[in-house]
Amino acid sequence: MYSSSLICVLRVAGCCAKSTIAPLDRVKILLQAQNPHYKHLGVFATLKAVPKKEGFLGLYKGNGAMMIRIFPYGAIQFMAFDNYKKFLNTKLGISGHIHRLMAGSMAGMTAVIFTYPLDVIRARLAFQVTGEHRYTGIRNAFQTIYLKEGGISGFYHGLTPTIIGMAPYAGFSFFTFGTLKTLGLTRFPELLGKPSLDNPDVLVLKTHVNLMCGGVAGAIAQTISYPLDVARRRMQLGSSLPDFDKCCSLTKTLKYVYTQYGVKKGLYRGLSLNYIRCIPSQAVAFTTYEFMKQVLHLN
Repeated sequence: MYSSSLICVLRVAGCCAKSTIAPLDRVKILLQAQNPHYKHLGVFATLKAVPKKEGFLGLYKGNGAMMIRIFPYGAIQFMAFDNYKKFLNTKLGISGHIHRLMAGSMAGMTAVIFTYPLDVIRARLAFQVTGEHRYTGIRNAFQTIYLKEGGISGFYHGLTPTIIGMAPYAGFSFFTFGTLKTLGLTRFPELLGKPSLDNPDVLVLKTHVNLMCGGVAGAIAQTISYPLDVARRRMQLGSSLPDFDKCCSLTKTLKYVYTQYGVKKGLYRGLSLNYIRCIPSQAVAFTTYEFMKQVLHLN
């Protein structure tokens, strides 16, 4: 159904989107898990402190694992979304807003499960501070976790909050984008729409509108699922945290974070940063996705 060129484009789209926010991702991990070196700082103070303490490349720790992960992740998610959407519509007769929500949720979970070990590796590498490295690189992290943390299962710490969190995140992301797209083209076709590259009779959103809709979709989805993202990150880091024994399950982690740090400084720590990072990421991803569907005549 999908050509190799589309698969390549989807991978590049996801990779470009994540590359733009790599420093923000690293800071988010440091804040979410209350890294001892930066936990007393805010978002922007941490962005300034990391280069001073670890050099400019310190902002990109863990980015190598992220780039490897995003190649299959982006392709799997977008392809799965279209396939699930068609399956729900043709096989189960589900259509309208609900099938976008369901398809988005299932697509997100599918992509997460397949690429989760690389997400764990990325988190471990990003949490490290110069001078206190436990892992020398991606390969060493794989070997260490496999040998010391129970083999394959060691790469799936925090999978439960990840899956639970990805359902509303991916679901509401695709749902919001699809709904905004439909409303825009239905109610304001001349103002927001333009002829598709592959079929002039079909209207698509203008580029700047696509960017805006993708950003809004990402912001709403992030807000809903953020506490689960905090729990996921702490569980992923495992023994890298001094209090890892308090974060061995989803409920224990959420309870511990809430009790220790509260809502604002615990369950939602770094949320403002997440708004900054998710808006350009989702905007670029959805816009590239829509554009390439036109180029490859998939609308």
